[in-house]
Amino acid sequence: MSNVPNHEVPSYLVPHGIGPWGIYLEQIDRVTPYLGSLARWVETLKRPKRILVVDVPIERDDGTIAHFEGYRVQHNTSRGPGKGGVRFHQDVTLSEVMALSAWMTVKNAAVNVPYGGAKGGIRVDPKTLSRGELQRVTRRYTSEIGIIIGPNKDIPAPDVNTDSQIMAWMMDTYSMNQGSTSSGVVTGKPISLGGSLGRHEATGRGVFVVGCEAAAKRNLDIKDAKVAVQGFGNVGGIAARLFSEAGAKVVAVQDHVTTVFNAGGLDVVALQTYVAQNGSVKGFSGADEITDRAQ
Repeated sequence: MSNVPNHEVPSYLVPHGIGPWGIYLEQIDRVTPYLGSLARWVETLKRPKRILVVDVPIERDDGTIAHFEGYRVQHNTSRGPGKGGVRFHQDVTLSEVMALSAWMTVKNAAVNVPYGGAKGGIRVDPKTLSRGELQRVTRRYTSEIGIIIGPNKDIPAPDVNTDSQIMAWMMDTYSMNQGSTSSGVVTGKPISLGGSLGRHEATGRGVFVVGCEAAAKRNLDIKDAKVAVQGFGNVGGIAARLFSEAGAKVVAVQDHVTTVFNAGGLDVVALQTYVAQNGSVKGFSGADEITDRAQ
């Protein structure tokens, strides 16, 4: 037996209340008894391969200098280049990005694609930035993490509050720094830059497909199902529309502001139009607002 101690919690995280990374570790512990001879690799799964924390300074439109904290975590690249999104959110944490990168490792292995797991993020509320400031944040972040990303190293993608435009800026910045066009450095970019048809709807469609498969296993006809959707952005909105088109009743939707409910089924297309114009489901006339979370 080895006397070398195993430290499950990295020294750079607080041992108590380590957030999403702690949830991931609990999941690994639950499946370990079923891994048989593969259980010897569990300690590897409990440690990210590489973590890069970067400062992202930009000049604001008013001439002041602002600094934002950015991350890129490569959990495991044994199966191929790291693969995972980049999110822009004021509350993103290193623990969260670590956990998301690990779940990307598991997801890519589960569907047998030749990629490892990675994830990135910046602690910034993009709603507080002008378009020019958002571009400067994106390009500076890309330059800072450029030393560990690339088509054969780690391939970012859209995630929370990032889209095809963000990916276009990332691709352009990386290409300029490399001195040649590198369209393969990101996925989720515009079709005109080599993006994939259907990519915009892919994640929401994945939620829909998994939901239908789960319903089938319970012998539930999707046309008789009532659906509640948490989140109504790109993923939740598309999933809700697909469920509605399949005949299910989408009776409730929750976003970052409130929850709306209609026992007879929401008009999902009308709700999407309303959200595009108003930024939230709050105030939608085709539903009742649920204000008490205890109800």
